[in-house]
Amino acid sequence: MPGTEHDLRILEEIERNPETTQATLAAQLGVAVGSVNFVIKRLVNKGYVHVKQLQRRRLKYIITPKGFTLRSKLAVDSLQYSMRLYRETRAQAKQLVEEVRRRGYAAVAIGGDSELAEIVSLTCLELGLPVKPVRPNLPCITPVDATLTINWPTD
Repeated sequence: MPGTEHDLRILEEIERNPETTQATLAAQLGVAVGSVNFVIKRLVNKGYVHVKQLQRRRLKYIITPKGFTLRSKLAVDSLQYSMRLYRETRAQAKQLVEEVRRRGYAAVAIGGDSELAEIVSLTCLELGLPVKPVRPNLPCITPVDATLTINWPTD
């Protein structure tokens, strides 16, 4: 049963508000209306959503039992992905903290303010390594996509 994050978010929003518009969905997802239209047509064609015309230009989206099953599966998949990413980020952060300590540093900086940067910060806190503002004399751990990089001070 194929699915994407957009499928999940569209199904969740349709469940909350069956009379939502494609323009509203597009704005919430940060994509073009045409992309939402494509996803909804696919969901309809696969039997996950039924469309009922309310007025000439107003539609009501109804999630079918098959659609509820898909939404549940996509939600579980999304949660499993998030937990795997969390565990992998924590493991990477622990390795980098060990390397920082091995090289004799008593603190570290963290670049960025993403969720991954927050995980790194919490890992440093847990391991007793102070996090300081970014400065040239400190190693700086920075999340780049789904991996962590470390920039070492140049002496």
